[in-house]
Amino acid sequence: MEHLSVQLLVILFGVAFVAGTLDAIAGGGGLITLPALLLSGLPPIAALGTSKLQSTFGSVSATRAFAKRGLIDWKTAWPIGLAAGLAGIAGALCASLLSPKFLAGLVPVLLIVIAVYFGLSKALKAEDGPSRLALPAFAGFIAPIVGFYDGIFGPGAGAFYMVAIVTLLGYGVLKATAHTKLANAASNVGALALFIIKGAVIWPIGLAMAVGAFLGAQLGSRLAVRFGARLIRPLLVTISCAMAVKLLADPSNPLRQMAAGLFGG
Repeated sequence: MEHLSVQLLVILFGVAFVAGTLDAIAGGGGLITLPALLLSGLPPIAALGTSKLQSTFGSVSATRAFAKRGLIDWKTAWPIGLAAGLAGIAGALCASLLSPKFLAGLVPVLLIVIAVYFGLSKALKAEDGPSRLALPAFAGFIAPIVGFYDGIFGPGAGAFYMVAIVTLLGYGVLKATAHTKLANAASNVGALALFIIKGAVIWPIGLAMAVGAFLGAQLGSRLAVRFGARLIRPLLVTISCAMAVKLLADPSNPLRQMAAGLFGG
């Protein structure tokens, strides 16, 4: 980039730090980093690849922090992570085959449903509950679906992992957050590998943001451990709604265009 400067790197470092903090608690960091990268002048594919690099560092950092506190059950986590990682690669490979407009129309609806679910449901508790789905079925079917989505599109993947882990595996809020970050890290790594192969990562920016995301995730994981559901629930609801609004704010979003056609504007 011709206009790459120390000032820009410092600003994007700060953006990634804030995004990494929020992402470690409730997901949605890409809601902050991707627009910032686009505003800095990166073309869309480079912005996606560079954002995926910093988000990978953030999710790995958060996973490490949760693991050090004994919040990850590795017997459960490794098959979920493996499935999510392989699906993330597959999603990135298939990115050109599925219309982004279809996902841009579908995802806001899903995010609003998730926000309502977490806002009203009593399933988000501190303690574990009964599992509704066996681990092999979860790792073989649910994790790959979300991992594939994370590779092919991305926004809201953390919220999708979270709702699946809470409702189907019955994990308490903090344990579910820890396993969500592990699954998110795995699908991020898978998708990032493809972006690197395609040459879609701007390394000076990506590495500066990766440091910010790593440090922010350390702070976010500590806040999540300290405050638990009191912090995680409202942030999940807020960030899910914010992501939905962000996607619907795009004039090319098919749902927005449909509404404009129905209401004459």
